[in-house]
This record gives sequence, C-alpha cells and structure tokens, in this order.
Amino acid sequence: MQNFFDFKKSRAAALPEKEKLDWLRLARAENVGPITFNRLLEYYGSADKALEALPELARKGGRKKPLVAPPQSEILREYEALRKIGGDIITAAEEDYPAALAALDDAPPVLSYIGRKELLGKSSVAIVGARNASINGRKFTQALAADLGKAEQVVTSGLARGIDTAAHQGALASGTIAVVAGGIDIIYPEENKGLYEAIAAQGLIIAESPLSQQPFSQSFPRRNRIVSGLSKAVIVVEATLKSGSLITARLAGEQGRELMAVPGHPMDPRASGPNHLIREGATLIRSAHDVLEALMNFSGAELREPYFAPPARGQVFENPAEIPDDLPEIVLQNLSLTPLGVDELLRSCHVSVGALQTALLELDLAGRIRRLPGNRVCLTGEY
Repeated sequence: MQNFFDFKKSRAAALPEKEKLDWLRLARAENVGPITFNRLLEYYGSADKALEALPELARKGGRKKPLVAPPQSEILREYEALRKIGGDIITAAEEDYPAALAALDDAPPVLSYIGRKELLGKSSVAIVGARNASINGRKFTQALAADLGKAEQVVTSGLARGIDTAAHQGALASGTIAVVAGGIDIIYPEENKGLYEAIAAQGLIIAESPLSQQPFSQSFPRRNRIVSGLSKAVIVVEATLKSGSLITARLAGEQGRELMAVPGHPMDPRASGPNHLIREGATLIRSAHDVLEALMNFSGAELREPYFAPPARGQVFENPAEIPDDLPEIVLQNLSLTPLGVDELLRSCHVSVGALQTALLELDLAGRIRRLPGNRVCLTGEY
C-alpha cells in the first residue's frame, strides 16, 4: 500500500461558487453532521438534491416539525462576511482539502480558513497540552515547535492558552495552523488576539463552526479531532488525566496517528497525562530529533485513503418507497445509548444493507439516532 501522506488526490481544483454554497448550506442544516453529510451525497449525488430531500427524509424518520436548511440568503451573508475579513471556505470535494483529514469518517465537509491555505498540504505535527502550563513546559514547547518548523514540519494546535500558545509562537516563523473551536472570527481566549492576528498573517487559521458562533462545550472535542486529524503525530506536553489533551490523544490513537508525550516529574499533576501515555506505549519525546526519528518510521499505512467520488445512486441505499414502514421502529428497538456497530445491527434487523442505510439516514435527520465514527450508531436519548 502506498504511503498515505503521499497519496495524490484526484479531486476538483475548485468547486463553482454555487456548488460551494450548496455544500455550506447542507453542512449548516440541522441534524446534518459530517457522517450524515457523506451519506446524503452518496445517495443524491449532489448537495442541492440532498437539500431538497431533507424535509421528507426527516418526516419518514419520525421528526414532528419540518427539517429545513438555512435559507440561501443566510448562507450567502455568511460567505460574503467571511470573504470580507479575508477568508474563504474549502470543501472536501476540492484537491486542496488535506488528505489526512479527508480520511476520517467524520471529516468536516466544509472548513473556513484565513491565511496560507497551502500549509494544509504540508507535513504536520500537532502539539497540545495544559492551559495552566508551567514556565518550563512553555519554554520547552516553544523550542520544540521552532525546531520542528526548521525541519519543515507544520505545527498544528488549538490556540488555547498555555501549551497551545507556546506551540504556535515557536512555529510562527516557519508555519503554524490554528484550529479554533468557534467561528473563525471569534478569538478565544481574548488574550490571544495578537497571536491570532499574527497567525492569520503568517500561518493559517481554520474553523468548522459557522462564522461568529461562540464556542460551547461540544465545540472543543470537535476541534480536537481536526487538530489530530490534520497531523501525522500528536505530542502531549503537560496534561492531567482528565484534560482535553488526553481526549485529543485518544482521538489520535483512533485515527491511526503516531502518539508522543513529553515526560514530567511524577509529583506534578500536569505530568500525569504524558506519563500515563508513555506507560501505555506512546513515544517518549526529549527533543525534535526524537519526533523526526519516529516520523521516519511512520508510513501512515494503517490509515485508509481519502474518500472520493460517491457511488452511483442505488448501490448503497434503496428507494425509500420500498422500505418497510416499520423498519425505523425496528431499528430503534435494537439500539440503546451505547454505540453499536452497523454490521451487528444489520444482522439483527434481517434487512438489506440498502434498506438499513436508508432507515438510519431518516432516523438521523429526525434527530433520533447519532452516527459515530467507526460505522457505529446509538440513540440520542431525546425521544
């Protein structure tokens, strides 16, 4: 199998503006997460046709009030406002969309960006860690990021205070990517306003959330999966066992990324996370040399290649008119709040793959189930 990160993408150089806005509108529609977005494209072949089908699919799934996408005028306002501040959007159908990120089941179909988009095509290493980092931790991180930048690695992080801030500062001259949790125009924390402006001018800022959306609790894990998803490796510096950095580390492992950690003193709670990861098999990092040495042996072969063109209609789904009326209820009876593999669900429901996929799509859009990475599904608990 070829090296994942050398994979040459065969996508469109750029989508026409109308199609980009259709993608943005579908991505902003209620109950349309990244996995559902891909399922809709698989069945309907284009975002505009999927948008037309949303209300009926959600109704068949049991949704009581109509499911409608944001009006075109609202999407156009968001896009024009983004362009006005020097930004743009990139879709997963375009060749500049990062291949590493595209390989994820839940890769964002649309990203907003400000800055040097070409950094998305370069080799990236993520550095994450404690917000209340020690002086020594920040100094080490800044030096590590600077050395990685000199070795032509783009340093990616989440623009949080502490270790994230030090990582961006160290790599600013060579190129750094900041993934923000809220809208791309929302600076959080506010104390990083100067750093945000410097990265916008010299590096790259990206966001999945709509413009001007304030970050909320679920925004940060979603951001973290992008930080790790963009990168070959994730380095954890100073983090407690229950921190967001350990969530990023878990995501990195699930995504097949190389996991690395900087050891610390056993008496320091901020060392508990990295020390635990090292004990569990993460690569111990003392300098940029250790990182580069580990990357030399990382082919990315365990990662699947990016998903490209959707199959012809009917290969994955069946005509909703031919689905048994009681199938959605049968599916719900077999599910719980604990994630279940779709293959196991298929065996229990005794229906075709196409029928089950169609029923899952309807239930997802109705807000009754959640689609998860790894081809898993569970109830939302809201019905």
